[in-house]
Amino acid sequence: MAEPFRNLLNPALVGAAAHHLKRVHRSFDAAGFERAATRGLDDLPMKARALQIADALQAHLPDDFDAACGVIEQALAPAPAPEDERLDTLSTGEKGLAGWIVWPLGEVVARGGTAAPERALQALHALTQRHTAEWALRPVLQAHTDLTLSTLQRWTTDPSVHVRRLVSEGSRPRLPWGEVLRFLIEDPSPTAPLLEALQDDRSAYVRRSVANHLNDVARDHPGRLVVWLQRHLPGASDDRRALLRHASRGRIKAGDAAVLAAWGTHQPFEGEVAWSVSPSHVVLGGTLTWSAVLRSRAAAPQKLEVDVVMHHVKASGATSPKVFKGWRLTLDPGQRVALNRAHPLREITTRRYHPGRHAVTLQVNGHAVAEAAFDLSLPPASAGPATADR
Repeated sequence: MAEPFRNLLNPALVGAAAHHLKRVHRSFDAAGFERAATRGLDDLPMKARALQIADALQAHLPDDFDAACGVIEQALAPAPAPEDERLDTLSTGEKGLAGWIVWPLGEVVARGGTAAPERALQALHALTQRHTAEWALRPVLQAHTDLTLSTLQRWTTDPSVHVRRLVSEGSRPRLPWGEVLRFLIEDPSPTAPLLEALQDDRSAYVRRSVANHLNDVARDHPGRLVVWLQRHLPGASDDRRALLRHASRGRIKAGDAAVLAAWGTHQPFEGEVAWSVSPSHVVLGGTLTWSAVLRSRAAAPQKLEVDVVMHHVKASGATSPKVFKGWRLTLDPGQRVALNRAHPLREITTRRYHPGRHAVTLQVNGHAVAEAAFDLSLPPASAGPATADR
C-alpha cells in the first residue's frame, strides 16, 4: 500500500527544519520547536499538520517579522535553475530547506504578511522557488489587493518558472487547500491581465496553471470563458490551443453550448447510435465496459465530443450525475466508429457508492443521445447503514 500523502509532513522533516533554522539562528530553540511541532502529528491530516508545524514555528522564530523572514530565507536550500520546473528535485537536504516544509514556512509568512505585505511578498518570492507559496500568497492578496496584483504583474516576466506559476496559481479563485478568494469569484477581472501575460509562457508548467485558473473562472462565469475563447482561440498556437482546451474541460463536460460552439462541436450528431453498458449487474470493486457505435449520416465531416454521464445513486435514492471524459474525434460522412472503455467501480475518498440501478447516458456534443443502465450491489463487507454523500 502506498504511503499516505499526509506523511510527507513528518517528524523527520520537522527535525531537519529544526537543524537548519538552528544553523542560521543560534538562539532558535530547536528542541522546543520539535516538541511542539510533532505533538500528536501522526494523528493529523495533511493540512492540519502544516498548520501545527506553522504554529510551532511562529512560537519559536523571532517576534520581529522582518527578522523571522530573514531566518526562514537563510535556512532555505539554494534555488534551482530558473527554468527547472521539476518538483522532485525540491526537497530538504544538507544544503537547506525545500519541498513540503515550505507549506508551514509560508503559513508563518502569510500570518505576518497582512501587516507587512512588501516584506511578505519578498519572502514568498524566495519560498515559492523551493516548492510553492500558492497558499501563503492568498491572505496577502486578500488584505492588500492592489499592491499584490501590481507585484504579480511584475512577476509575470520573472526568470523563475516557479515565480511565474505562482502568479497564476496563487490568485486562482478556488485553489484546492487554499483560502477561497470570494472577491475574485464575484469579479475575476483583476486577474485577467495576469493570465493574458502568461497564457503563452514558454513553460508548460505555467500554462497548465493558467488553464486551471481559467477553469476556476468558468465555474462561476461561463460567459467569461466564452469571450476569452473568442478572443484568444482564433490563430492560436498549438500550445495555446492545448491550454484553452484544458481550460474548457469543465464547461465541455457540462455540455455548455457556447463553449462547444467555440470549439466547433456544438451541432447535434447526425447519424445512428448504439450504446451499451456491461455487465448488467456489478458488485462494487468490479469493472464496467462502455461500448458505443456511431455511424455518420451527415454530408460533411462531424467534429464530436463524446462523453459519458453516470447517474450515481445517493443514499436518499435520488441520483447525482457525474460526467466522465470520453472521446474527441472527427467522423467522416458514412464513417462508422466503435468506442470502448473499461470503467472500474472502486471506493474513493470523494464518493460513497450506494446500491441500486444506475443510468449511464452517452452524450455527444453536449446532447444526450442514448441511455443504458446497470445494477450495483455492495460486497458483504460493505453492506450496512448508508451514510450521507460527500
